[in-house]
Order: sequence, then structure tokens, then C-alpha cells
Amino acid sequence: MRQQLLSEGAKELSYEIREIVKKAEQIRNLGQEIYWENIGDPIQKNHKLPEWIRQIIADLALQNEAYSYCPSKGILETRKFLAAHTNQLGGVQITPDDICFFNGLGDAIGKVYQYITPTSRVIGPSPAYSTHSSAEAAHAGHEPLTYTLDPNNKWYPDLEDLYNKVKYNPNIVGILIINPDNPTGMVYPKETLQRIVEIAKEFKLFLVADEIYINITYNGTRAWSLAEVIGEVPGISMKGISKELPWPGARCGWMEYYNRDKDADFNRFCQALDNAKMIEVCSTKLPQLAIPKILGDARFKTYRDETNRNIGKRSKIIADILHTVPQLTFNETFGAFYNTIIFRAGTLKPGQKIQIADARVRALVEDWVRQDIPHDKRFVYYLLGAKGVCVVPISSFCSELQGFRVTLLEEDEEILINTFTAIRDGIVEYLAS
Repeated sequence: MRQQLLSEGAKELSYEIREIVKKAEQIRNLGQEIYWENIGDPIQKNHKLPEWIRQIIADLALQNEAYSYCPSKGILETRKFLAAHTNQLGGVQITPDDICFFNGLGDAIGKVYQYITPTSRVIGPSPAYSTHSSAEAAHAGHEPLTYTLDPNNKWYPDLEDLYNKVKYNPNIVGILIINPDNPTGMVYPKETLQRIVEIAKEFKLFLVADEIYINITYNGTRAWSLAEVIGEVPGISMKGISKELPWPGARCGWMEYYNRDKDADFNRFCQALDNAKMIEVCSTKLPQLAIPKILGDARFKTYRDETNRNIGKRSKIIADILHTVPQLTFNETFGAFYNTIIFRAGTLKPGQKIQIADARVRALVEDWVRQDIPHDKRFVYYLLGAKGVCVVPISSFCSELQGFRVTLLEEDEEILINTFTAIRDGIVEYLAS
């Protein structure tokens, strides 16, 4: 090309959660059945939406209005409904104008990092969720900037690490919180969130809270939203229905802007995000029409509470199976529907393997592991080939830790037990080789 075509930041764009699917599909094409533990889609894991929810959506789909454009920021009545819900929390107060809809949170995440100046950085948790870390790193043209989540302390953030990185890196303009966390399933304690707010206030930063799982908690835990603790610090909360309803195929998420009036630069940033959406005309309309009807229905809380309890039960089943492996650092989860399991230091070594009966699959896996790859990715490939279980290596979540992420979504208990027994047996065999 006449000039360099690809930006320096493009090399930071990666999404191992779906990259591993390419490997799994090669094995599936050889006749191996695959158990998909790589992606958080409840529908693909046998979750059935209640008929009353599907009926609401079906009725809306019969209305001609559902097929037209909607206002660029989103349907006003829906934004009024969501603003009222946030205001009922008793923290920061917002208006419908402080809400903007996007085509899923992936769209929102991309917009946020796109319009931050390239020399400014947003620091996020590690292990990191790939959509955030890749988008932020791509905008800056450098590897992601992260603070540590500690597996030896319930995956809670290392606040000293966060403070020092913010203090000594003046390019940091924002702090990302994913609460409840993906990939660890950790829920931020209120006092931890308050300390992060204090750090943001001290260094004049804004906060970004990915709260897509904010209403998915269990085992006696609740998640405190950013709106409840942010005080007068500028911030953005990202929310949606893909996980909570769940309706991932709707691609419907929104951002709530907090304290725009407290900082003129932050207000201009929020306006730029709105303008970016206006250029695209609007986001998905049908799910926006459905939100007040579904989330405002008294039956929804009962349904969500029961669904959360079932996730909690599955978390206990998984814990009972994997707690028996002493070489693992295992934390039970309390929010979202993931668990991150870490191999203790020195456990993974070159040359370890699991026996693979099918010679074609074995040859494929052996070819993959000839490359210079992290030890946990090598384990993941052997687990995929030998047991047919697709998980995601934690080294792909911007982490120096070695381990893997699984979901807590399988609603068929027999399949759930068989899958995690296969994972446990695969670990035992791999470490003994």
C-alpha cells in the first residue's frame, strides 16, 4: 500500500473466547463430541425463557411500529423506566438524557475506548475480559494496562497495586470495574468499590463499570452498583439484557452517564458518545420496547431469583468436583456465571499430556502444541482433544497466571457433572504425565 494501512493497535485485537472455537470445530469435524465451556450464552446451555417473556416479545413483534427507526439515544419511555430504576437505588440521580442505547455492550465498549485520546489509558482488572482489554489496548497501540485480581484473596483487587499504578502513570484517565467480574465470578465488596471511588476522586479520573451481570448474584451475596457508591465522581455504567434476561441475540445494551455536570471534559466525552450513536441512526428497537414490559413485570424478579439460585447450586456442584485437586487454586463464585481455576505455581511443565485415543485428533493437538505457547494453553488443547471439553486459557485474559475459565451454565445436571468430572480427570492425568 502507498502508506501503512493497519494501525499499530490492531495487533492487540484478540478474543480467545471465540478463537478456541476454531480449534474445537476442527476436532468436532473429526467426530469428537464437544462440550462448550468457552462462552457465556445461557440459551445454548439449555436455559428456557419463561413463556410469558416470549409472549411479550412475540406480541411486540406483531406490531408494525417495532420495525421502524427509534430515537438515536433509545426509546424515551424505556430510558425513563431505566433512569427511574437507577434513581430508586438512592445514590446518584440521572435523567433519561443520561442514557444511550448501543448494539450490545460490545458496541458500547468499542465506542468508549475509540473516543479517548490515544495517549490516555483506562486501567482494568487482570485477569481481564478480552473485549475491554483488546479495545483499550488497540486504541492506545500498547499492551493492556491492568491492576491485579488476587486468586489467593477471593479474587479481590489488589488496591495497593491499583493505587500505585494510577499514581505513577499520569496517562491513566479512568478505572474499569467489571462487577460481578468476568472471568472470575468475584463480586466487589462495597468497601472495595468505595476505595476505588476515592482513588478516582484523588487523581481526577472517571470510572467505567461493566455491570452486565449486576443482577446475577447468588450464595448469599449482592452486588453494589456504581450508582450507589460513586458520589460526585464522573462515571459510566454499562448495562444490558444479554445475560440477565437472557437475550444475547438481541444485541441490546446501554450506558448510563453519572455526574456529567461535575466535569466539563467528561460531559464533552459523553456527548461525543451520543453523537457517535446518532451517526448510526439508532440501536435495536424491538428489545428496547420489551425492556419495560419484561423487567417491570412482577414475575421477572421471581424468575431471576430462581435462576440465580440454580446458578448457585451449580457452582456448589462444580466446587465439590474440583476442590479435590490439590494442585489447583479454586475460589467459589458469587456472581456472573463463570469460574476461573488456577494451577499452582510450578504445576504445569513442558511435555505434559493427556492420552488421546483417536490418532487423527492426537496428531492435530500435537501439531498445535509444537508452537511456543503458554503452558495453560497447552493443557487446554489436550483437554479439548482428549475429553472434548472446550475451556479458555487464563493466559489469554491478560494474565501471567496459568489456568482456565469455565461457565456455570449447563442446566442439564447429568451433563454438568459429566463435563466437570472429565475436566477433573483430565487435570489429574495431565499433571501425572
